[in-house]
Amino acid sequence: MDSNNKSKNENNEINESNINLTNIKSNYILSKMFVGVKKILKFEIIKYNKKLQNRLNLNIDNYKEYSEIFTPIEIEIIPIKIKNKYGKFININKNYKSNYHIYFNDNKEETKNKYEIEEEDKVKKIKIIIDHQVKSIEKLFKDCECIESIKFKKFYRNNFNSMSEMFYNCWALKEVIFSSFNTNNVTNMSYMFYECLSLKKLFLSKFNTNNVTNMSYMFYGCSSLEYLNISNFNTNNVTNMSLMFTLCSSLDIFKLPKFNDKKNTDMNSMFSGCPEYLQKKIASENKNIKEEAFD
Repeated sequence: MDSNNKSKNENNEINESNINLTNIKSNYILSKMFVGVKKILKFEIIKYNKKLQNRLNLNIDNYKEYSEIFTPIEIEIIPIKIKNKYGKFININKNYKSNYHIYFNDNKEETKNKYEIEEEDKVKKIKIIIDHQVKSIEKLFKDCECIESIKFKKFYRNNFNSMSEMFYNCWALKEVIFSSFNTNNVTNMSYMFYECLSLKKLFLSKFNTNNVTNMSYMFYGCSSLEYLNISNFNTNNVTNMSLMFTLCSSLDIFKLPKFNDKKNTDMNSMFSGCPEYLQKKIASENKNIKEEAFD
């Protein structure tokens, strides 16, 4: 392996030196597949091309499969200025604490076990990389009062089953950008944006809600939210939507999905506190929404 490729792989955090790359004709493809790998199975690539593929220990499809498993998530966070206090910006599940890697201001020197920042740190940008071992991102940013922007990058994994309380009480949060956001196996989105008082727009077109059963309190108290289009949501399996949009008092552009009237879904106070004109419009356009949803 030449020094350039070695350096590139080291930067991508491969931490086991058991890979032998010799005369790779598709090195560009393979290097993309190794991005962010933390642990890797032992194998050798003697030579890669279609004619010799059958002679390899693993074919190119196997590498693609491993890439999906091992590629970590990247999250960029921009905090607000903090005065004379600590600013908590991430909650780490103690079972997975060693699998979170924090970088401040794009500094490549990893800052471990430092999940709070101070004014004197002069933090402008925070980067979080989460290893594949992490199975839950529940309450990840709960009560993080110093964040105003979050951008999810490379969120391809689908092993998470809950996003409950993920942004709970992030009152300063103005922007969340969900690019390549995989929610295929998520079943719980309750309290997800609970009292995110500063959010004005949310674009959730990437969300797959086919398996979600609980959306209660999902947007509760988002009093600044003006634009919300969730017409792509599949609510066929949802059984709890209680207080889902309660106190969303600024909603103007609001597009809902089709509701299944065959499900015994709890819709108690679903739109309570929303603008009166909006409640009337929702009631007239969605006959399957129960009366208690407007109480």
